[in-house]
Amino acid sequence: MKVVILGSGNTATVMCKLIAKAGHEIVQIASRHEAHAKTLASSYKALATSLNVAKFSDADIYIVALHDSALDHIENIAALKNKLVVHTAGAVSINALKNCSSAFGVLYPLQSLSKSSNDIPEIPFLVDGNNQETLHRILGFAKTLSKKVIEANDAERLNYHVAAVFVSNFTNHMLALAEKFCLQERLDFKNLLPIINETTSRANEVSPSLTQTGPAIRDDVYTLNRHLQTLTAHPQLKYIYLKLSESIIKFHGNR
Repeated sequence: MKVVILGSGNTATVMCKLIAKAGHEIVQIASRHEAHAKTLASSYKALATSLNVAKFSDADIYIVALHDSALDHIENIAALKNKLVVHTAGAVSINALKNCSSAFGVLYPLQSLSKSSNDIPEIPFLVDGNNQETLHRILGFAKTLSKKVIEANDAERLNYHVAAVFVSNFTNHMLALAEKFCLQERLDFKNLLPIINETTSRANEVSPSLTQTGPAIRDDVYTLNRHLQTLTAHPQLKYIYLKLSESIIKFHGNR
């Protein structure tokens, strides 16, 4: 299929890699910053343009990989009219595209994407279409990109997005806080990598609710108090530690 990508950031860059790997042709990259579009397009011998042109190149599908806020005014991009248009946002309704075209949908990559990554991670896609014909076309395209393609409406996709924030964004923040704590206490954060990897590995095999460890689930008041005393010099961490410990105790209270 011929593809036009709107965007030049993390999602657009990874999508380009995936689409090209699947054997599709990227014919054009459009971006708010035309210089960024040219940089990305040069890797695929594609044309580059700005978002406000009167017409995009002919293509089979037009993928909007812009910031969520940009979708509030997506109908202003007149060149999308009557094209098969999909957006890639997890928390934005399919109807954000209803004033763009008669054929529109969603192609949401359920993954943390980074343009600097050399390897393409496994990417499940959540898809939707404004009618059965459009959905069928989007499903067919998505299945060339991933072995895991799931039909999901707005509510389902939003819930997946919320869950993804917990497992990815919040987890990464916990790692960043631990790294900062180690730095402040002159510890080597890399010594924690084996336990980080083991925790993630277990989630591939068993429900996380069954593999919880630590002083909170053991009702180990002595250790909890010792930890809280240690964190007195780190009030933000102490607060987070206390709230997470309370959450673990409450979650597992009936076990």
